[in-house]
Amino acid sequence: MTAITPLIIQGFIPPLRLADFKIAAFDMDSTLINIECIDEIAEAAGRKTEVAAITEAAMRGEITDFKDSLRRRLALLKGVPQSALDAVLKERLEFNPGARELCAALKAAGIKLVLVSGGFTFFTRFVAAELGMDFVRSNELEIKDGALTGGLLTQAWGEICDGEEKRRMLLACCAEIGCTPAQAIAVGDGANDLLMLGAAGLSVAFHAKPLVRAQAMVAINSGGLERLLDLLL
Repeated sequence: MTAITPLIIQGFIPPLRLADFKIAAFDMDSTLINIECIDEIAEAAGRKTEVAAITEAAMRGEITDFKDSLRRRLALLKGVPQSALDAVLKERLEFNPGARELCAALKAAGIKLVLVSGGFTFFTRFVAAELGMDFVRSNELEIKDGALTGGLLTQAWGEICDGEEKRRMLLACCAEIGCTPAQAIAVGDGANDLLMLGAAGLSVAFHAKPLVRAQAMVAINSGGLERLLDLLL
C-alpha cells in the first residue's frame, strides 16, 4: 500500500503569500474541533451508532441531501436534555492540533476569519470566541422545557446551513470586506464543504473524506492545521 503523503498539492499552485488572501472560512466539526457534535449529543440519547452512521454517510457524500440527513438525525435527538450539550462542550470538545496557531497567524496577517458550520450555535459561539472569528453561520437548535425538540429555529438567513449556504456565506463575507473569492481560503473535511471549497481561491482538505481530498487544491492528511502555513510565505 502506498503511504499517503502528509501534505498533498493537487496540480500546480504558484507561490502563495499570506498577503494574497483577505479572508479564510472554516468548517467546525472534525476540522477546527475533534468531534462531530451531533454524534456526541446522540450518545446521551443512546442513539450514537445510528446518528453517527448517517453523519458518516453524509460526510462521505453518500447522502447528497444534507438538509434531509440533518433532519433525520435531529429527529432522533428529540427529548435529549440541554445538559447533554453542556457535557459535550465541557468534556469532549477539543480543538484540533494547529487550529489556534493557524487562526492566530491568519489574524495577525489581517485576514478575516469565517466559521461556517452545519453544526449548532451552542458550540460555534464558544469556538468563534476562542479563535477570534469575525463572521459565524450555523444552525440554532430548538429547545423547549430544557430539552431538544428535534427541530431547528429559523434564523434571518434561513433554517439549515448546508453546503450551498456555506458557499453563499463565504461569498457574502467576501463582498462585505471588499475582496474577491480568489482572495479567500476555505478549509473543510466533508462533502458539505465542497461548494464552499470550490468557490475559494485556495481550497484545503483537512484529514478529509476521499471525495473532498480529491477535489481540494491542498490536502493535509497528517499533522495539524498549522501545516497550511508551510505553503504561505
